[in-house]
Amino acid sequence: MVAYISTRGGAGTRAFEEVLLAGLAEDGGLFLPDAVPALSPEAWRSLQGRSYAETAEIVLWPFVDGTIERPAFRAMVDEAYGMFSHAATAPLNQIGPDDWLLELFHGPTLAFKDFALQLLARMFEHVLTRRGERITIVGATSGDTGSAALAACAGRANMRIVILHPFGRVSEVQRRQMTTMLADNVSNIAVEGTFDDCQDLVKQMFNDRGFREEHRLAAINSINWLRVAAQAVYYAYAAVRLGGLERPVAFSVPTGNFGDIYAGIIARGMGMPIHRLVAATNSNDIVARFLQSGRYAKGNVMPTTSPSMDIQVASNFERLLFELEDRDHDRLRAQMEQFRAEGWLSVDDAHLEQVRAYLVGHAVDEAEVAATMRDVFATTGEVIDPHTAVGVAAARAAIPAGEAARVTLATAHPAKFPDAVEAAIGQRPQLPPHMAGLFACEERYTVLPPDLHIIQDHIRRTA
Repeated sequence: MVAYISTRGGAGTRAFEEVLLAGLAEDGGLFLPDAVPALSPEAWRSLQGRSYAETAEIVLWPFVDGTIERPAFRAMVDEAYGMFSHAATAPLNQIGPDDWLLELFHGPTLAFKDFALQLLARMFEHVLTRRGERITIVGATSGDTGSAALAACAGRANMRIVILHPFGRVSEVQRRQMTTMLADNVSNIAVEGTFDDCQDLVKQMFNDRGFREEHRLAAINSINWLRVAAQAVYYAYAAVRLGGLERPVAFSVPTGNFGDIYAGIIARGMGMPIHRLVAATNSNDIVARFLQSGRYAKGNVMPTTSPSMDIQVASNFERLLFELEDRDHDRLRAQMEQFRAEGWLSVDDAHLEQVRAYLVGHAVDEAEVAATMRDVFATTGEVIDPHTAVGVAAARAAIPAGEAARVTLATAHPAKFPDAVEAAIGQRPQLPPHMAGLFACEERYTVLPPDLHIIQDHIRRTA
């Protein structure tokens, strides 16, 4: 059975069930295994020809074992991925001689967040029902997490969900996917600020012990360990299908909050021989700059056509930093305290070299994003969204042709960002038929300033 610890060393050793419900550790750190469980080469080979749900059960079981009986877990996995509209769940789409898109937008809300959140909500409900408990899920979103979380949790037993999004800084489709969710256990708050403000407010709520205990807070952002672990599955699923046990496979990952690319690091840590991971950023390039220079320095958030990546403080970065600091809790705490006080931290080259062999960063500006959307459409007929375009451009720049099979994570359906796509290729992508009535639905949300006390008071009054 895997045991879990906090990056900051103040939460002791925990079982999976506690980590699932807690999200953020009481000491302000992030949970992760004390040792990542490895699958044998035989286990990886056994994934060949298996469905996505079967792959998920095998990859995730070492993390879950001891909390949920395996038949119940298998049923949750089957139900979660039965919600996807494509038979392959995460199909590979070839766009060049050895270039591929891993399409992660066939879930209920057309974004990669569905992969983890459809499973996470079912696991919440299962554990809470058995324990006879209720929770309040609080999350921040730069666009896709909120809609995926609400779609997964709306109407489910023993949970209430509150989502904060930056007012006016998500696409209209993203906003409506959240604000038209009218179930009684759903609350949407539009914060007059940036995603970083929303994320910081959520962390402050978790760090307020009294408020946390009063409302039994749980996390649905990628600070929740299962969120990132569940996303490791599609790396394995794609790599096995491209012969990744016999030839090199590299992944380019549109990167904002560092959760999706950290999932690739988990898959690699479990023994999947991933050749390289590219952290593909837009003009908000804090992660790319760090991987190049060793200096992690906060700047101002720049609005772009890929708003889900308009982030300057990547919360999952702390998990990588913990590894870079040799899992030394004291050094990690000192680094995070410096970052909060001064807005920067640094890691020496000797430690950074641990990851540079397989993890690189590349930033893509707005002109290149539009040019990549145009080029992919002109040469293949495929319409991609701006986040995916960031990934494709970074893959081409950072992974030389012929070095490996290049897989870009296609993180969102292009219809979620119709204005940016139309501006680039001259055609407006259409929502799938099951979402055709989205713009006629009633919306419900509350606009509030980025003030912790005001938002906590709102949550109390609407509980």
